[in-house]
Amino acid sequence: MYVQKLRLKKGWSQQQLADFSGLSVRTVQRIEAGQAASTETLKSLAAVFEVDFATLNPEPSMNIATAPNHAEHEELEAFRHVRKLRGFYIHLMQYALVIPILWGINLFTNTHYIWAIWPTLGWGIGILAHAFGVFRPTALLGPQWERREVEKRLGRPL
Repeated sequence: MYVQKLRLKKGWSQQQLADFSGLSVRTVQRIEAGQAASTETLKSLAAVFEVDFATLNPEPSMNIATAPNHAEHEELEAFRHVRKLRGFYIHLMQYALVIPILWGINLFTNTHYIWAIWPTLGWGIGILAHAFGVFRPTALLGPQWERREVEKRLGRPL
């Protein structure tokens, strides 16, 4: 996680960090995901970031029970949400590129049967499910609703 913070502070992509450090992009991805790195890898990253080798020692995995403070936990959650959001946007772009191609193929090859409607609808449902998972409509059953229900159950004033 610390490597990712340093990389983002410099404004580098994972590919740029890999190029500067002589590592593979996959290695950079693994380290940022929290997997252990070899001593040589950490020394290479420390040299690129111009920091002491000891500062790049792997951090313990963060969860609610072991998070040193609330701000770091929120930052970790923000990173997770941004990754989910990125995945959704990639999924949406793929849909926007592939579906028109399928419609073009369908309309130019077979005008008697419109089969392109099925992948459009099926994949569209998948996009909606993905959007629901990423954006989680919190107005309906979100944290505020949960707090109100807990307070009501405990008989406390809102």
